[in-house]
Amino acid sequence: MVQLPRWLWLPLLYGFILRTRPKKSARKYAAIWTPQGSPLAVHTKQQTLLLGKALAERSIKVACAMRYGRPTIQEGLKQLADCGELVVVPLYPQFSRSTTESIRDVLPPGMKMIEQFHDHPAYIAALAAGVQRHWTAHGKAKLVMSFHGLPKRSVEQGDPYQAQCIATAKILAGTLRIAPADYLITFQSRFGAAEWLQPYTEPTLIELARSGTARVDVICPGFVSDCLETLEEIAIEARRSFLQSGGKEFHALACLNEAPEWIVALGKIAA
Repeated sequence: MVQLPRWLWLPLLYGFILRTRPKKSARKYAAIWTPQGSPLAVHTKQQTLLLGKALAERSIKVACAMRYGRPTIQEGLKQLADCGELVVVPLYPQFSRSTTESIRDVLPPGMKMIEQFHDHPAYIAALAAGVQRHWTAHGKAKLVMSFHGLPKRSVEQGDPYQAQCIATAKILAGTLRIAPADYLITFQSRFGAAEWLQPYTEPTLIELARSGTARVDVICPGFVSDCLETLEEIAIEARRSFLQSGGKEFHALACLNEAPEWIVALGKIAA
């Protein structure tokens, strides 16, 4: 997520980040770990299995890979070596050079890749279906749409990420038929001293609680699978901050995960 010159980034990485961050991350991961392993890996594998079943009648094979983990992208491509045309679908709905484009960097030249699906009707419909299910069970509340953050400098240099996040939020709000006063767009996962996209999620939630908002529902449209950023940063840390600041009820809505609407959407996006 941080785009800095190599000469500046490497000393920060090896002199500071790798000396302090692993211990902190380990504690956070321990809070969300499941018997099956990392929630992100578990959900991604299940999505792969379900999508493969959905596309089997069209003789389309599906494999999953991780940009910074196992199986690697190259390992995933090898699983499909006997196929004809390959399509790579980065599971980042909103395009950013630091995420989506980083996948392009490790693909063979000319391989087809879906750049983004931030406004794809099936993706929006899947998000809306999850919110509607939650509201049917719990009633409506203030909706906070929290996206992963990005250094403001990246947007100033032309990255379309922020504009696509805002577009996703507005289209989703329109689909849900909620007024601008009924939802907020925020950005989470800030890192370092530089200014990132604002408003920041946790300070916004604290302010909402202090100003008398009793309940909030938080959805993370930029994540298609629950992971550290949604399960620990939002469902644990942000919840604690909201309640300690005077809020009464906090709901972290599940990501798309294995929702039937999302598997259908994935098929439409990929095909």
